Amino acid sequence: MIKKSLLVVLLALISTISPVTYSFDFDFGLYQLNRGEFKKAIEEFEPLLEEGYAPAQYQMGLIYLNGYSVPKDPKKAFELFTLAAEQHYPDAQFDLALMYSEGKVVEKDLKRAFELTEKAANKNLASAQFNLGVMYYNGDGVKQDDFKASRWFQRAADMNYALAQFNLALMYYDGRGVQKSTEMSYIWNSIAARNGYKDAEKSQAMDERNLTAEKLEKAREKAERIYHKIIEQANLRNKLANEKSLID
Repeated sequence: MIKKSLLVVLLALISTISPVTYSFDFDFGLYQLNRGEFKKAIEEFEPLLEEGYAPAQYQMGLIYLNGYSVPKDPKKAFELFTLAAEQHYPDAQFDLALMYSEGKVVEKDLKRAFELTEKAANKNLASAQFNLGVMYYNGDGVKQDDFKASRWFQRAADMNYALAQFNLALMYYDGRGVQKSTEMSYIWNSIAARNGYKDAEKSQAMDERNLTAEKLEKAREKAERIYHKIIEQANLRNKLANEKSLID
């Protein structure tokens, strides 16, 4: 009975220590990768592949996809993305979805691409939320649905994703999936423009010409409030992510 209890304690300690070790090695590998020290990054990631660590599988997938200090190998990248995606790692799910959409490395499968994109989008990956909006808008791998497209553009826009902000403005301008509104089109164009998206600046100018001075002033005030709320939420997410990484 005592031996069994000790074994349980030891297993609990191992399960607690291992993720910390993985995280430390992975973070150092990521540091090397960002410095362009690809071989050193690979040295850190490869042992983690043997342990089935999803973040390392994903990063090694990118390394093979782009040929960082290794021969380009999209098929190997696909395999690694698949392994990480099976562990519900959102970045891998999204990149895997892109591969299924393109149909170059693997047979084109828009339905599978949609399923993977949806999974990543539901984990708050803004790029996946944006792509999911595009898929609903175009009917790629799913039944065309303007309303759902607008909702996913909205979610990505709230994550400060400029392309989604621009597309959401277009939806409001055309009245697709949302009530037609030049004011809301102006608001989201101005926010996208503030984030550096040049096409939004041109659309913003068009919206401005179609608004009265009074409506324009109100739209500017609302855009300012929305933008600051988006930034506050982004800062909060970053703070929580940093706190989580320290705990992990």
